[in-house]
Amino acid sequence: MATVLMCRRLPRLSRVTAFSTTAKCKAERRSSKGKKEKRDKPGAAKTGTESGATIQLLKPQDYRVLYNPAAYAKGRAGSQQHVDRDSSQSLGDTFTGPGTAQAPRTFPTASSQALSHVRSALPKSSRLLEQTILAMLYKEEAEKEKREVHDSKEDPRVFQKGRPEYRALSCDSAEPAQTLPAEEGDSILQSVAGCEGSPGILTDYFLKLSRLPAERRAALVSDPSFGALCHHAVTAIRLFSTPDLIQILKACVPLAMPASHPLLNACEAEFCRRAWDMGLEQLLLVADCWRCLDRSVPSYLGILFSYANLHWRDLTLPQFVQLLYIIGEGRRSPVDLVQKVESTILKHLDAFTLEELGAICLGLFKSLSGISEHVMRRIADRVSLQMEDMSTYALVNVLKMLRYTRMDHLPLMRELGRVIPARIPATNIQGIMHITLTYSSLHFFDEDVLAAVATSLPSKVSYCRSKDAAKFLWSFGCLDYEPPNEEEFYSSLIKQLHVKLHEFSKFPEHLLTALLGLAFVKRFPEELIDFALREEFVKKTRGSKYELNKDLFTLGKSVEIECPTYQGSRLTPQLCQEFTEMVSSFAEREIYVRPEIVEATSLLQSMLGGPEYVKNHMILPHTRSSDLEVRLATDGRPIPFNFKDTVAAKKLKDMGVSLTDDLMSQLTQGRAHNQSPAEVGNEARIPRQEREDTAGTPCLGGALSAGATSQVEPKPGRWQPGEVRLALQVSNRNHFCYGSRRLLGLHCLKQRQLRLLGYTVVEIPFWEWFPLLKRTRSEKLSYLHYKVFCPQLLTRA
Repeated sequence: MATVLMCRRLPRLSRVTAFSTTAKCKAERRSSKGKKEKRDKPGAAKTGTESGATIQLLKPQDYRVLYNPAAYAKGRAGSQQHVDRDSSQSLGDTFTGPGTAQAPRTFPTASSQALSHVRSALPKSSRLLEQTILAMLYKEEAEKEKREVHDSKEDPRVFQKGRPEYRALSCDSAEPAQTLPAEEGDSILQSVAGCEGSPGILTDYFLKLSRLPAERRAALVSDPSFGALCHHAVTAIRLFSTPDLIQILKACVPLAMPASHPLLNACEAEFCRRAWDMGLEQLLLVADCWRCLDRSVPSYLGILFSYANLHWRDLTLPQFVQLLYIIGEGRRSPVDLVQKVESTILKHLDAFTLEELGAICLGLFKSLSGISEHVMRRIADRVSLQMEDMSTYALVNVLKMLRYTRMDHLPLMRELGRVIPARIPATNIQGIMHITLTYSSLHFFDEDVLAAVATSLPSKVSYCRSKDAAKFLWSFGCLDYEPPNEEEFYSSLIKQLHVKLHEFSKFPEHLLTALLGLAFVKRFPEELIDFALREEFVKKTRGSKYELNKDLFTLGKSVEIECPTYQGSRLTPQLCQEFTEMVSSFAEREIYVRPEIVEATSLLQSMLGGPEYVKNHMILPHTRSSDLEVRLATDGRPIPFNFKDTVAAKKLKDMGVSLTDDLMSQLTQGRAHNQSPAEVGNEARIPRQEREDTAGTPCLGGALSAGATSQVEPKPGRWQPGEVRLALQVSNRNHFCYGSRRLLGLHCLKQRQLRLLGYTVVEIPFWEWFPLLKRTRSEKLSYLHYKVFCPQLLTRA
């Protein structure tokens, strides 16, 4: 059976073969001794290979897990999480698939398969032994699943267990310490008919019924007698004292009252009426009850925030943290509280527990509350010093806010790289996703972390939502990292995309995110691409609340260039033209006018003989960055081609450079006779090996006078025989991983596609060009001349 299932045809996958230069470049980049040692560590590559047996490709399609994916296991010294209750989605959580939350507890697939072999091997009389093995297998699987089970309302509340003051501010939804006998509950319900509606008696009834056994409480909502009790309470709602009304609301939590129940409607209206006569402690407690009941109460929260604003000086530390928790769960960001929140964070920063810091960051993140870089840096400073003592859940919440503020914090990221890899195997899939997304969002490359993620992911991939799978693929593609177990890693995620295909109609952005991440690393699953480029799906992307046109454009044009045998759906020419105009308009406003690009363009025009010899444009508009295109004959002579821009560029005519003997020497020899390499500056130097290779060898070509014309004047756009087309890349820091010279995935894709189209890519990296912008004009011309007319470059081309 297993053999038959394993032979099922996997989704068709195009893996584009890179040019030898690209392959060589990647090999050199990844084969340094340090990285090789990391990959050879026990538990890295080997672990990834062995875990292939648990990739779960053999699970039947109807396999279900009682699961809500949002929690993370704790660190050694972190607080103990509680997963006592069946999980339920928090307000605003994304779709996790049909039937997930209410699925019956199914016996694990692996255990049932193992058991079938046991049954066939045992005599019929050995039932006791069979039951023992069954229990052992079930316990093993249950322990494995326990890591993934998460109550989205409970885990964010772990911080409440750190101080006794939270007992008065929060609703304890745990099982009652002393349950009430079911018979006594029946007696209460029978007496409801003769109840006169005394507020005290009604309150007592609700409190007692909330202590019934769980199975009895679950049946109460549909019990007519309980409905009558609720009706009595609604009728007498204004007669209850505020403490009694709060007790009734608290009792509704273990009674699992539906969010739309009439009693809750009446309670909300009454609490809104009384709010200004209540204390802050009571207001926060009531808000927490609404959270536990999954009821959206925007009017009540508005009153709470206004009250807190007026009484801000009276807030205690626990009240402040609880308020931020409520703000986050309500997905509302009170604008008038932003400054006060920041000042209070700084005031209590050293007094917060680590779990409270995590809760504060989660509240700010969920409510999309802005926070200054100064405050976020102070939080990150403390976390980086105490990370080992922080639970993984709280740590991930800090990372969410770090990502949201787009702030680089090197000490925290370095400490994270030291602490988190060992925690990855015990971390929930959504936690791993947020960790990975932090690295890609901040463009921070750490091979140890990414390898740990890749090793753990295949065995957990069935827990991935469409969003999780998409973010993993995007993150690895963005950082241009293919792990040691790359085939297992990518095949498991691509298979999960097929499983979650129904979710993409609701969340089209996730499919585009996933396919772009795959395209960055030269992987093109054709069936999924065909689905994404169909007219009906394109219409869904156009109607999304997110701007997906650029992603759709990048995917569609990348498939055209890199998948010549692809026969599926494609973007229409009209859409491509629309997207090109959109991207070009943005580039004219934001990219072409950048100082480093304008300076390089002007100098190249002067050096080559005029604006017709260089063009500042996007050769590949779908890659969203500019190129300085230069064309050379095989003998190194510049070829004019940019006649459209010539008239506009005449204004730059007076920006020519005086051709002194010293400058001519630099242009032909690479540097002035009397200038030592040290004088150019460390960051802007030409690599020593390249200088030695070209020493004594005059570069081909030379500067032409402003009015000179080449003997060859081809028609624009036509590729001439023997013509060399250079695509000069004036890069900036955003093209590379943080603090490194490792290109990001989008720019790797761009350079790969330029080479596929026959261009010779010439890097003008920011670590060389930016320092030169402050140097003399002659030094800049010398540098650009070396880049354009390098003999080795022309020989390779």
